[in-house]
Amino acid sequence: MFEQLFGSKTRVKLLQLFFTNPNRSFYVREITRKVDEQINSVRRELSNLLSIGIITSEANNNRLYYEVNQTYEFYKPLVQIFSGVKTEKEEGDKPSDKSKSKPKQPIVEHPLAKDFRGIGKVNLVIFTGQFTRDEQSGVDVLIVGDVNQSKTAKLMSELEETEGKELRYTIMSLPSYQYRLQISDRFISNLLAAKNQVIINNDNLLTK
Repeated sequence: MFEQLFGSKTRVKLLQLFFTNPNRSFYVREITRKVDEQINSVRRELSNLLSIGIITSEANNNRLYYEVNQTYEFYKPLVQIFSGVKTEKEEGDKPSDKSKSKPKQPIVEHPLAKDFRGIGKVNLVIFTGQFTRDEQSGVDVLIVGDVNQSKTAKLMSELEETEGKELRYTIMSLPSYQYRLQISDRFISNLLAAKNQVIINNDNLLTK
């Protein structure tokens, strides 16, 4: 159905890739590998999306990178279509009469969120560094929570294989993160100031 609505299978795959990865940019061969389509087809559809204004492009280190345009007029509805919609619900909360009558707001969850939840009680996951082409933080993945070390190592190894590069990651307990956020710790401040992509953010941990 999506292919008929949006023109082609390649275009649909590209839209899914970009809208599930805001703040991330990809070069052509990386995109081709991720969507598993012919490079000529990918180039053609990238040109179409650029002309519409759905994505933007930027040259860096002799490569042309493409990224979703978050100021695009129909960005929000397209996010809900292409990155999947989940119903917002706090675990363990009992719905009140007021909440029953009020429609729940849809929130978009990254496809990798489920994988990260499988490594333990995860409160926050942020992608930055190589993912967003911003080395201000000095790491690529921040994981906050109480996690199983072996499961985390296995997941990161799988992610490295998928991304085709070695990833730097930091694991931090929730109390440690909250303390470092409170005292404006340099590492946390730099990471949050850097261009990043939030995969999991329980309890709005990105603000003091």
